[in-house]
Order: sequence, then structure tokens, then C-alpha cells
Amino acid sequence: MAGTDSQMSNDVLTAFVDFLVESWRFSKVFAKMLEKLDAGQQQRYVGKYQWYMKKMELDGAKAELKIVNVEGQIYDPGMAATPLNLDEFATAENLVVEQMVEPIIMGAEGIVRTGTVILRRVEA
Repeated sequence: MAGTDSQMSNDVLTAFVDFLVESWRFSKVFAKMLEKLDAGQQQRYVGKYQWYMKKMELDGAKAELKIVNVEGQIYDPGMAATPLNLDEFATAENLVVEQMVEPIIMGAEGIVRTGTVILRRVEA
């Protein structure tokens, strides 16, 4: 029975991590929608968006999970993220993470899921 409990625990963790990733993706889309609204309409929804983001962070923390967004950071090949367009650049180029497609999920023991990123050249 212990094996079954362990498998169930792993399945629950996987499901929750999937939920966090999809919630993060949805929040990015919602944030872009907010930008397109006029100031009056934005005012109505910004608080709800901020509450949702805080709730997602707190619920993740209860499960000892943290969403890590590396947008805007200098790309390091040791990052826990897979670049989708690395082949577009020379090896020696300085690169920055332009966009997170999927966030990095960290747990108490380390990396739970690697992220996915799109890179761009560092502007000189």
C-alpha cells in the first residue's frame, strides 16, 4: 500500500505543478488583456489580478513550490530553462531572456520543473 500512497502523492504533485504552470500562463494572458483596457476598466480588474497572483504564490508556498520567472535576466546555460531559439545565436553572444514560455518551478529539494524561454541579443 505504501507504493500506492507514494504514487498518489507523486500524481498529486504533478497535477498541482501542471496547474501552477497553466495558471501562470493564464495570468500572463490576463495581464496583456489588462494593458489593452482603458484606465477606468483597468482599475476594476487590476486588484483582482493582483489577488490572483498573490493567491497562486501563497498556495504554491503551502506545497513548498515557488514559481521562478527569469524574464529580463542574462541567459546562463546553467539556468533551469530550455531556450527555444538558442540555435539562432553564436556561442559567444551575450543573451537575455526575452520571454518565459513556461516558468521554472522550484521545490524544497530543488528544481521540480524546468522552464522554457525565448532569448534575444543583449542591446549594446
